[in-house]
Amino acid sequence: MAHAQDPPHEHSAPPSYSVTAENGSSAVVKVEENGMCGNAPVKNELKRCLLEKFEDVYEGIPKAGRNISVNKIYTKLLITGESDSANEHEVGQIESASRAQTTRNTGIDCNDIFEPRPEESKRIKTVLTKGIAGIGKTVSVQKFIVDWAKGKANEHVDFLFVLPFRELNLIKDELSLIGLLQKLHSGVEGIEHVKYNDSEVILIFDGLDESKLELNFKENKILSDVTELASLDILLTNIIKRSLLPHAFRWITSRPAAAGLIPSDCVHRVTEIQGFQDEEKEEYFKKRLCDQKLADAVLSHLKSSRSLYIMCYIPVFCWISATVLKDILRRVENVKIPTTLTQMYTEFVLLQTSIKNQKYRGDESDCLLSEPDRDIILKLGQLAYQHLEKNSLTFIEKDVKDCGIDVKDAALYSGVCTEILKVESVRDRKVYCFIHLSIQEFFAALYVHHLLEKNDIGLLTSFFKIKSEALTGQVSLVDLLKGAVEKAVNSEKGHLDLFLRFLFGLSQDSNRCLIENILPQTNNSESNKKITQYIKSLKRRNISPERYLNLIHCLVELGVNGPSFVSEIQMQAGSGSTKPLSPYQCSELAYVLRMSEEDLDEFDLRKYNIPENGLMRLLPVMKNSRKTLTLRHINLGRFGVDLLCKMLCSDHCKLQTLDLSNNDLGDSAVKLLCPALSCQDCKLQTLRLSGCQVTQAGCAALVSAVCSKPSHLRELDLSYNHPEDAGVERLFTEMQSRGCKLK
Repeated sequence: MAHAQDPPHEHSAPPSYSVTAENGSSAVVKVEENGMCGNAPVKNELKRCLLEKFEDVYEGIPKAGRNISVNKIYTKLLITGESDSANEHEVGQIESASRAQTTRNTGIDCNDIFEPRPEESKRIKTVLTKGIAGIGKTVSVQKFIVDWAKGKANEHVDFLFVLPFRELNLIKDELSLIGLLQKLHSGVEGIEHVKYNDSEVILIFDGLDESKLELNFKENKILSDVTELASLDILLTNIIKRSLLPHAFRWITSRPAAAGLIPSDCVHRVTEIQGFQDEEKEEYFKKRLCDQKLADAVLSHLKSSRSLYIMCYIPVFCWISATVLKDILRRVENVKIPTTLTQMYTEFVLLQTSIKNQKYRGDESDCLLSEPDRDIILKLGQLAYQHLEKNSLTFIEKDVKDCGIDVKDAALYSGVCTEILKVESVRDRKVYCFIHLSIQEFFAALYVHHLLEKNDIGLLTSFFKIKSEALTGQVSLVDLLKGAVEKAVNSEKGHLDLFLRFLFGLSQDSNRCLIENILPQTNNSESNKKITQYIKSLKRRNISPERYLNLIHCLVELGVNGPSFVSEIQMQAGSGSTKPLSPYQCSELAYVLRMSEEDLDEFDLRKYNIPENGLMRLLPVMKNSRKTLTLRHINLGRFGVDLLCKMLCSDHCKLQTLDLSNNDLGDSAVKLLCPALSCQDCKLQTLRLSGCQVTQAGCAALVSAVCSKPSHLRELDLSYNHPEDAGVERLFTEMQSRGCKLK
């Protein structure tokens, strides 16, 4: 509640209002009397309302006793260009980021999001901030809002309006811009009287990835009148294009896959949220567990399982891990500690169920799940599966009830549900979502296995496109996994990658024994062999290297690749054998290198016998080479050069030196490489093409590329080629005339 203090005496300091948050803390909001005339009361009321709504954040589920002031959470934003990471599942993006985090140090405080850097001449009016689910986009927005409302930052800003897409999705009527602001800030009177053209205004659009609007920037009519009625889609495209309130600042947040909905010419700056680095992971567990010895034990275990430790890049996964491992490590009996994602998430669900049983039934036993437990878990699975199929992360109360979940039954809904489903009141309606996308994917995979046990051919064949005519009345585990693999590898953006990992993980007998009254134990060893052989046989070029890499993760979850897997692959790959690695072995090598803690500043493929058709499988690793990539004498051709071009033009690629010597590239392949050298995102400083069969024509193309303005290239090695005298002369002439710094 907000309470006005006593009226001030003459010449006293401006009055203030005390706002009490849900956690009992209070904040003082300075009230402006002068400077804005009639706008001041609206601004002060707006600040009070925003503080009441945004000052607290929650770990896990709201109202569970874990609310904390947003100002105790600080997340940096990193300046980036357009990213190509949207083609990779967010877990894959975590793995990439964990390799690159030490090189990314161009951070800005979220309160300075609109401040231009020294080299930027134009004002930053529109910012797009990307970040994977659970990384802290909304928390950064909240910090920005709270600091403004308390007068700690951006004091020049007169009005700040928050337009979450989760709320915008519920608006169906035609509105004017003024009407929209009134609807979303109903507790503030006088919004319609504000002189917006004379005011500094910030509009924050949080959660673009949740938008259910078309956002037709090309065909929507142009608006310039803030009082003109229009559909929400038309209003938003005109706000973002700056036809409406052209002088206002705009901040849009989104998961990477949806960031492309905003045309690049509408955005002045792209930023990316950074997750926990190693030091922050350690600090989190120390604070969260309040026990140094226990925190050390948790960290030690997580570090021993590289895939789990990498996932701790996401704050919410740190919370899940701390919750599970704290419980397991304190047990007296010898309990198997999770080493895979499937095991960790299974233990998390079992733990939440156990907590619920202790609270409502006084049952402290760790026996099998009861029938009511089984029932609610499968209902959550149905909800997760149906909305994953629709690629939907949020759902309304009707969706929850349609799956048989009674949210009003406290004994049923508390515990497992309240720790897994978040609920928000949005404009007098409840909106639900799983606490993290990965939780939804786990429950969806669990439910699919349940459908397999029921032999629900209709649902399985419709989602996975399994050919029903090939079935003999029963969908086998191999049929299911093959159908799931085909659907996942054909996904352009990899949105089913983690779901597929869980699907494989729940096929492992040792994982099923934990939840055997949901998924009965069966001997799947023969099925596991068949699906492993099927994955090894995949050699299609239209499948991206990220999808192939994820299939190795799937086999790790399945238990096919045991503890000795890493050392075996390293020995096999680096043995010096004259027999080239198979494409599948190249994917295994990519997995090992990506999971390794070793520095990949320099990556020399001469250590491994890599054929060109295996080069694509190593692309996710080559992208993480920060200094030198050596591809000498590996029979590189046009296909390999094309892959390198895509890599060099990626904003995530920091490569400085590329050695392609002693490959018979010829002029055609060299010409193919040239556009990448002049690409704005290419950071290459040294290129070695010694002994690559380059002639005068290839030299001419190289000269044009390396002398172009965006090129960073400073050293070019063309020894042992055939440029002839004319080619050499042209090279030096062009360099001198263009002021090229090439050596």
